Amino acid sequence: MKTFMRRRLLGEKGTAIIETAVTLPLLLLVAVGIFEFGRAYQTWQILTNAAREGARVAVLPNGITGGAEARVRQYLDLGQLPNASSASVAVTANTVDIGGGATASTSVVTVTYPFSFVVLQPIASLVVRGSTVGTAVTLTARAEMRNES
Repeated sequence: MKTFMRRRLLGEKGTAIIETAVTLPLLLLVAVGIFEFGRAYQTWQILTNAAREGARVAVLPNGITGGAEARVRQYLDLGQLPNASSASVAVTANTVDIGGGATASTSVVTVTYPFSFVVLQPIASLVVRGSTVGTAVTLTARAEMRNES
């Protein structure tokens, strides 16, 4: 009777389910993190390409006013970003040194977009209480090109 009780108490039945219960949430969190950061990277690539497209339009001679911003917004819509209208677009002029004391004028297009993680932000706001946890992350892309004469 004593060996039966010892064998029963020292047995390994149920350890697999406990190990699964401990490791599965961590594995799922890593997998979701990979998907979420992949989405963020894809969104940043869309913003970068939209800024480049806007800069290409902004440097054209005799360009129409607002043409660069319109091209950026068109690219964002084609990129199927959710809430693409919440992106802000700024087109500014700049001067760069091209060597030998000469300068050239450039156009700078900056696109900012509030990106929200679908799963990670709600989880983070449950775990950590704070003012910035769970809010949208601002992604920024910038393109600068020399103006054509």
